[in-house]
Amino acid sequence: MSRKHENLLRAIFQDPVGGNIQWREVESLLHHLGATTEPLAKARLRVRLNGVEGTLHRPHHGDALGRQDILHIREYLAHAKATPSQYEAIRKG
Repeated sequence: MSRKHENLLRAIFQDPVGGNIQWREVESLLHHLGATTEPLAKARLRVRLNGVEGTLHRPHHGDALGRQDILHIREYLAHAKATPSQYEAIRKG
């Protein structure tokens, strides 16, 4: 995993939830992790990663994600077993 994607993954799981995460960066991370995406109606996107399917929402105004959006992405990634600790374990293993 590139340093850029690794830092983004850490930022998504950071407490308290930070800001200044861009949707295009999240899309890049998802594809880098091996996710497949399918556009749905309006600003929704169906995502499949590690056998887990979910629906994410693109921001309506601009590219920056709000705190609730980041929490939703964090929850999805945790269910898909794509957390910073899991990737660190793979890298060390």
